[in-house]
Amino acid sequence: MPESRRISLGSKTEQICAVFTACFTGSHRAALISGGEEPFYQPAASDREFHQIVFRADYAASALHEVAHWCIAGEARRQRPDYGYWYEPDGRNRESQGIFERVEVRPQALECLFSLAAAMPFQVSVDNLGGEEIDPFPFQLAVWQQVQVYLHGGLPPRGEQFRRALAAHFGTELALTTLEVPLKYIAKF
Repeated sequence: MPESRRISLGSKTEQICAVFTACFTGSHRAALISGGEEPFYQPAASDREFHQIVFRADYAASALHEVAHWCIAGEARRQRPDYGYWYEPDGRNRESQGIFERVEVRPQALECLFSLAAAMPFQVSVDNLGGEEIDPFPFQLAVWQQVQVYLHGGLPPRGEQFRRALAAHFGTELALTTLEVPLKYIAKF
């Protein structure tokens, strides 16, 4: 089948799920599942079950973000619901928002690279619409700086495997060494 035809089959979200399945379902017993009211990671209860990475509704960006968390989480964290992370919902004060942003820099940077590989736009998420108003630029800059770290030092192994598979599937194959991500791609100013 010609590459351009293969890319157009199914929705972007279905294609991302198919790429994830091809990469990790057999080797890691992990499934990427759409339709969640909220994103959530549920480790398998037994050796015959799958670890479930549930993403919001059928949003492709949510799928990429949740896979980024999974790719960063170590073995011990992948045995805990939601990787054992603290999460305070929308409405955070400045201090809580700062903690959230420190935890989110690496996954959002990885999501950015996944978005490029999947030929999708990327938007940094401060995920705090009802909280104290903050300047998003410092967080956007931190995400961009982490992207630079990944570009020059490499991605976590599962992250690199997924990024390469996305790039091959969506026809965006670029080596990280030749990829440039301008700050304006992440920070809208």
